Amino acid sequence: MKIEKYSGRVVEGPTENVYVYEAPVRLWHWITVLTFIPLVVTGYLIADPPRSIGPEEATFAYGFAWIRIIHFSCAMVFAVAFLMRIYWAIVGNHHARALFLPPLWSLAWWKGLFSQGAYYLFLKKEPESWIGHNPLAQMAMLANFVLGTVVIIVTGFALYAQQWAWGDSWMFWFGWVHVLLGEPQAVRTVHHLTMYYLLLFAIIHIYMVFREDVMGKEAVLSTMVNGIRAFKSKEH
Repeated sequence: MKIEKYSGRVVEGPTENVYVYEAPVRLWHWITVLTFIPLVVTGYLIADPPRSIGPEEATFAYGFAWIRIIHFSCAMVFAVAFLMRIYWAIVGNHHARALFLPPLWSLAWWKGLFSQGAYYLFLKKEPESWIGHNPLAQMAMLANFVLGTVVIIVTGFALYAQQWAWGDSWMFWFGWVHVLLGEPQAVRTVHHLTMYYLLLFAIIHIYMVFREDVMGKEAVLSTMVNGIRAFKSKEH
């Protein structure tokens, strides 16, 4: 099987199964999924708090405190997993680096990006076969997920640091975000809007994964379970 160097496009067959995503990449993916869901739910409730439920005094009502602790706990795991993912992008295989360092210098990569875009817009009938993420998916992941994740982690920790004084280590590391954006409310607004930005990307991502698994030439869903890119034996 002949593969184009930078784009990952399969040029010639016969196709064969390829081990693409290593275990740390797959583990990070599913940790991100499992933490992102409660983060979105609790984040929405923090922005629009529910009314107190029950006849007890406010002193003994811990509902909103539980919402915050779930949000903070999942945020810590989400951030640590992302840091581990950055580390694995350095020490892992070239597929692990694709989301962070797409080969923008490659003409073949750009041709693959526009070719895949034409296919998604129904301007091209037959899809190409790709080993890892196709160039358009790489660009979308970088522009939407990677950059969005950096923004939401930085602004989230800045909001968490706000409860401490300026002399505390939390404010030492993240107080600059409040200075940069001018006021805490601006940090909250950016953090909250980034949540919707990532949520929209997640919805599109899920749709595209199922679409490609059905209409594309290679398996997509199973690849993030076993790490193997398997190709379909019959043309669609």
